[in-house]
Amino acid sequence: MRIIITGGTGMIGSKLAVVMAKDGHEVIILSRNPDGHILPPGIRAEKWDTQTADGWGHLADGAGAIVNLAGENVSGSGFIPSRWTPERKKRIEESRLNAGRAVTAAVQAARHKPGVVIQASGIDYYPNSSKLIDETASPSSSFLGKVVTQYWEPSTAEVERMGVRRVVARIGLVLSMDGGALPITVLPFRLFVGGPLGSGQQWWSWVHVDDVVAALKFFVENENAQGATNVTAPNPITNKALGNVIGRVLRRPSFFPVPAFALKLALGELAAIVLEGRNVSSQKLQDSGFSFKYANAEAALRDLLI
Repeated sequence: MRIIITGGTGMIGSKLAVVMAKDGHEVIILSRNPDGHILPPGIRAEKWDTQTADGWGHLADGAGAIVNLAGENVSGSGFIPSRWTPERKKRIEESRLNAGRAVTAAVQAARHKPGVVIQASGIDYYPNSSKLIDETASPSSSFLGKVVTQYWEPSTAEVERMGVRRVVARIGLVLSMDGGALPITVLPFRLFVGGPLGSGQQWWSWVHVDDVVAALKFFVENENAQGATNVTAPNPITNKALGNVIGRVLRRPSFFPVPAFALKLALGELAAIVLEGRNVSSQKLQDSGFSFKYANAEAALRDLLI
């Protein structure tokens, strides 16, 4: 099976590419610099301008799956998160819209349509909530909520009208030491000054990166998988409780809070990523037959931090 991955050099895409290649699939990642990557056997890179299907669209003809993970990192490319300036907000929005439109154009031109398009999304679709919410919940009106509902998810919706199965993977807070929020979250604990962010009562619906990869693989292989599906571990946890777990795993204190005003002063509007949260259910994914390897935060963090 030919599998095309946009965002295939990122934290999730690179791991997914390796897993699918090991299963014997032909894996193609799209990259602005295809010659700049040393890739494992079974994976090749094709040039992509991140905006159109030019140069690679023909590969969608007869492909088994297109996995669209592309998009500007909402927290920036460096270790320290970058503020949401108007320019960065525009890049965040347009990168998702353009990538999805490129995938849609490739599917439109394909004589033999791909078997499935998997569209990455996020649980920022949902508003803040301490109550358990599922895929039927109303969308958020926050900046990231609008990114998801107005740009990211709709960008490939048209493929469904072409008869192509589409799964929208609403991914939670990904735990990985290769990127995302975990490395910077863990740093204060390693320095013996870790603790809750803000009130610490905000819910963090997390998921181990290996389970994200496994879920995406499951979506490719399971023909009954369809529509919006939350990819979050079965046991969400509050920020304070997560800090306690990190402290226990690292054998560090976890009682030094970071006030909300300090985070807002340092990060501006971006602080909402860590100060707000939602308690998200993954029951739909579990009911479809998927099993999480890391169902609780302590097991996940012990795997990643020890």
